[in-house]
Amino acid sequence: MKLTKKTKKFLIYACCIGCSPFVLIAISNFAIEQNAKTKTFSEISQIEKNKVGLVLGTIKTLANGRVNLYFKYRIDAVVELYKNDKIEFVLISGDNSTEDYDEPTDFKEELIKRGIPEKSIFLDYAGFRTLDSVVRANKIFEQESITIISQQFHNERAIYLAEKNGLKAIGFNAKDVSGKYGIKVQLREYLARTKVFIDVLFNVQPKFLGEKVSIG
Repeated sequence: MKLTKKTKKFLIYACCIGCSPFVLIAISNFAIEQNAKTKTFSEISQIEKNKVGLVLGTIKTLANGRVNLYFKYRIDAVVELYKNDKIEFVLISGDNSTEDYDEPTDFKEELIKRGIPEKSIFLDYAGFRTLDSVVRANKIFEQESITIISQQFHNERAIYLAEKNGLKAIGFNAKDVSGKYGIKVQLREYLARTKVFIDVLFNVQPKFLGEKVSIG
């Protein structure tokens, strides 16, 4: 069957429309990874010192009752930075949208157990998204340069958002998580990276700002 010019045009347009989301995902992923080159570190000896380390919150316990390894490994990374004098203070930014869900306090309690003094820990209860966390670190907690602490894929996105909002940032990479759960999180990350460009384009701001808080 011979296709008419009109049919060929229609098929080309249909392919372009169908492929455009995948192209956007690929472009956003590439841009965020390239931007973060030389800005994320896995070895403590290679990272420079910052006054404040910003740890990005996550749930402590999974639905099956097991400890969330993303939580555990971020705790390990914060402790390593603090005990090697790479940060002086810890800013924990996470979701506390309900009384029964409090990421910052969970992190704080665990860090105190691991030997970090309470006086060195500051909490941001309005870190509902990575965007909120980095913007509030700058506008509310008055930081101009910061070390972000999370897994590498998350650090890369956070650094991109931080820089687009006037905050100089580097990342210390917590150990990554393998297995099915790790794969699911990685897949969600591709969509999150695409949303970064929408947030930047429309200058999306945090859900809450508020009064300034001085650290140190």
